[in-house]
Amino acid sequence: MGRADERRARQRGGHRAAPRRGRSQSTRAATASPSAPAGGKPPKGRIRRLFTWKKILGTFFGLVLLVIGAFVVLYMTIDIPAGNATAQMQSNIYKYSDGTVLARTGELNRESVDLAQVPKDVQHTFVAAENKTFYSDSGVDLKGTARGILNTLEGHGTQGGSTITQQYVKNYYLDQNQTVSRKLKELVISLKLDRQKSKDYILAGYINTSYYGRGAYGIQAAAQAYYRKDAKDLTVQEGAYLAALLQAPNQYDWALATDTGKKLAVARWNYVLDNMVKQHWLDPGKRQAMTFETPKAPKAAPGMKGETGYLVDAANSALYKQLVSQGDAASLGDAEALVKKGGWTITLNIDRKKQTQLERAVKEQLTSKLDAKQRSVDGDVQPGAASVDPTTGKVLAMYGGTDYFKHFTNNATRRDYQPASTFKPVILAAALDGGATTQDGRAITPNTIYDGTSGRQVVSGGAKVGFGPPNEDDQNYGPITVQTAMNQSVNSVFAQMGVDVGMDKVMATAGKLGMDTKGMEAVPAQTLGSMGASPLEMAGIYATLDNHGKKVTPAIIKSAEHKDRTVNLPDPIGDQVISRTAADTVTSVLTGVVDDGTANTSVASNPERNGQQVAGKTGTSDNNKSAWFTGYTPGLVTSVGLFGESAKTHAQVPLTGATGLITSGGGRVNGGSYPALIWAAYTFGAMGDVSRFDLDTTQGAAVQPTYTPTAPSTPSNTPSKTPTSKPPTSTPPSQPPTSKPPTSTPPSQPPTSTPPTKPPTTPPTGGVTGNPLDPGGGQNFGQ
Repeated sequence: MGRADERRARQRGGHRAAPRRGRSQSTRAATASPSAPAGGKPPKGRIRRLFTWKKILGTFFGLVLLVIGAFVVLYMTIDIPAGNATAQMQSNIYKYSDGTVLARTGELNRESVDLAQVPKDVQHTFVAAENKTFYSDSGVDLKGTARGILNTLEGHGTQGGSTITQQYVKNYYLDQNQTVSRKLKELVISLKLDRQKSKDYILAGYINTSYYGRGAYGIQAAAQAYYRKDAKDLTVQEGAYLAALLQAPNQYDWALATDTGKKLAVARWNYVLDNMVKQHWLDPGKRQAMTFETPKAPKAAPGMKGETGYLVDAANSALYKQLVSQGDAASLGDAEALVKKGGWTITLNIDRKKQTQLERAVKEQLTSKLDAKQRSVDGDVQPGAASVDPTTGKVLAMYGGTDYFKHFTNNATRRDYQPASTFKPVILAAALDGGATTQDGRAITPNTIYDGTSGRQVVSGGAKVGFGPPNEDDQNYGPITVQTAMNQSVNSVFAQMGVDVGMDKVMATAGKLGMDTKGMEAVPAQTLGSMGASPLEMAGIYATLDNHGKKVTPAIIKSAEHKDRTVNLPDPIGDQVISRTAADTVTSVLTGVVDDGTANTSVASNPERNGQQVAGKTGTSDNNKSAWFTGYTPGLVTSVGLFGESAKTHAQVPLTGATGLITSGGGRVNGGSYPALIWAAYTFGAMGDVSRFDLDTTQGAAVQPTYTPTAPSTPSNTPSKTPTSKPPTSTPPSQPPTSKPPTSTPPSQPPTSTPPTKPPTTPPTGGVTGNPLDPGGGQNFGQ
């Protein structure tokens, strides 16, 4: 090999070129090589050379440079826009179902203040709550922004953190839309704003544009809304609460918060103050001495007088939930901000005529009789009602209270009072739908005999469970049918029935029918309706029964229109949640409550009834703190509740003695009195033509068994004998029901089932194993 060949060999690989081999040598070498792949494929070394570390790193750095280049372009092309938050605020228009305007809202409740007018300690509460590095950072949180963009791309909404600067940019320069482009703009504008403006300028903008709930934008409006004072007079404790509110204005507002919400609000308040100590902005000794102070009750906004404010708030709440559900807002707070910006036309399902009729019924039957100056208890009476069409789910009328200006809480949607015996039909529905039996194997039907002895200890598996609720006025009924027990609202019967069915199954049925059972324990005390529920919620449950077991979710919004987004409202009518036979049998039984039971005087005997068939149930809670009547016709379901709420402290108090009522019950306001009277006055004026239930049941309409049970002569450990005649079959009975709907003249005969004068000395057994008495559960009077 010459020098030129050697030089070329070194350039190719640094080695001398191998001498050429003959054809036979090449063939032998190829045959002998163990690494040569079959079929003439390239060796693995060639594939590896395609993905070397140099190439991977080169690709990575190329992408990084590409992203940096794109960001530089964005930075060069995106300028800080003019603030548009105020300019975009518009009115919202609320309409009745017929298109008549109900209200216009949207005046912006904001008054900007200079940062110098806000105490330094209060300024620090916001920094401690939202962005501890605010005074030293560059205005952005790259990690949080990247997480937010990733969550947005994955459809999870914004779950990443943001700096105070970024939140101010979102509030004032951009909007609440959850898009990648908005997040990128937010990032660029925040960087530029931090370079061009002082930290005090940014902090002032942030606390003046943020939404604090109660319609308050900015710290000055919030200080007035929650503490009735100017921002300059806020204490550090009050500032910490306002700063905490920004995370969840609806959830943390003390006037609206659930027990869980209040705990979270206090925890957030503590978090803010503890962070201030860590940042050396608050003395540890002073922090230790600080206690949470409850903010003041809210005031109604102008133009929301009377029932209008309750209707608008209920519609807004439903819209917030739907915006979150369909992904237009990441939280209820974001949804509220979207709605408060205005531009909405919201049409309610409220029927203007029925709304007027409901308001008139409450006034004529109750509020016109209240005189707080003469009787202090009259000032503690809070009525609420909701009326629903069971075939469409539309909320046709709602009564939230005497005046939105005077009482902010909507009594139609509040869930802090016990529904009491209006829960009993749910127990029966669970029994019928699940084919439940007593412990000795007898099917639970309207004709099943139970022991109605007051205070009778509930039995499970042959052992007492430590729960024996008294009946109203401690009355003993002895062996009675389930039908009579429902008519007379006998606690001891339904306490045992709940255990027989299984309280887990009872609560599951309650959930299927429409009750919010989250956090509720499946314990025997729940048979007394010791949980919380609202009139709107109870109206939905009974509407599902009226709709033959097909789920009805009350809907207050008919439509919600906005130029920037579409709201798709769910169908209020859902799937079959219990069998038609079970639902219709409960309806049949509840006609007996009206014709032969606790609602007979107020409803059945009403001269306006005109033969209308009615089903319903009364309820009176522990210590007379609430009284209910929830009833229905084939086309209208209405739940009326009266709640004892102290006018001074807002604590739950008894209704006893309201309106000067003096009865054999000691002045007790029970479900068969004012709630039933209001229900009848409204329903018989609003129902239209007289109608009858179309029931798919062998029970008929509250037909009593031919056998009337009596007290056994000899005590027994087993239940009394079953009726000698079986319930009628699907063929209508030859005899009419023992309880006919009365005409305008009250019935002269008493109910067909008279409680026996002497109860059995030994109660029947029954039930399945269950949890013992709920320690927090209360008793109720049954009616």
